[in-house]
Amino acid sequence: MNRSLHVIASTFIAAVALAASLLASATEQSMQRRQARDVRQDTRQDARVDKAECRAANQTSNAACRQDKRQAKQEGRAKARDIKY
Repeated sequence: MNRSLHVIASTFIAAVALAASLLASATEQSMQRRQARDVRQDTRQDARVDKAECRAANQTSNAACRQDKRQAKQEGRAKARDIKY
């Protein structure tokens, strides 16, 4: 009886430790996802502003401004992937 109680207690402690480590891992992943999402959102907004400024200044054609925006968004996605993975 005493031995079975010891086994049950040991199993419970191991399960609690495992749950705590999984929870910490999930929390870390959620923080990384949030940071990556914030980077992507900031990049999109910056790209919109840059394109509007490009078109307002009439420095280049709309196609060139569009290409600049596209490139900026791709760079932001790459930064987000670096954070996330």
